[in-house]
Amino acid sequence: MAEKPQPVRVLYCGECGLPAEYCEFGPDFEKCKPWLIQNVPDLYPDLLKEADVKDADKVSDQLQSTSISGAGSSKPKEEEVKRLPGGKIKKKEKQEVIIEKMTRNKRKCITTVKGLELFGVKLSDASKKLGKKFATGASVTKGPTEKEQIDVQGDISYDIVEFITDTWPDVPEAAIFFIEDGKKVPAA
Repeated sequence: MAEKPQPVRVLYCGECGLPAEYCEFGPDFEKCKPWLIQNVPDLYPDLLKEADVKDADKVSDQLQSTSISGAGSSKPKEEEVKRLPGGKIKKKEKQEVIIEKMTRNKRKCITTVKGLELFGVKLSDASKKLGKKFATGASVTKGPTEKEQIDVQGDISYDIVEFITDTWPDVPEAAIFFIEDGKKVPAA
């Protein structure tokens, strides 16, 4: 009679939770390296060599950075970056309002306002106020980048900067930009 196969025991990484063989494909392999060197050194033999080289580099860097007066070493602070699953880095969005004027059918003009939500402004309320102030249609739509923006019918670029800064004091005039001929131009 054939022997019954035994279940395979899988060792999971203590940092990322993936099987140890798949850590290099995980969200942050750098965090997993010390755990892998300590618990599974035979799985990634290159890490042992790399760790020895890094330790030697750290010692030499510390020796070079210490001063004769004994003041200590100054280490630059590393910026914390938010990492998403898959190892992608999320960048913090710049707080700026972008106003773009587009023409449709050679006659109709639409002014697009992007970025008001970054200042805590509700886009639905902002579109109502813009529509009432300029006596035109205004709506919240999704742009090509899947972010919500306000589309206002007509060319209102002449008064919109003053209206935005008066209505929402949290939005500074220095943070408002126009897009003209594909270039970002400050409103001020």
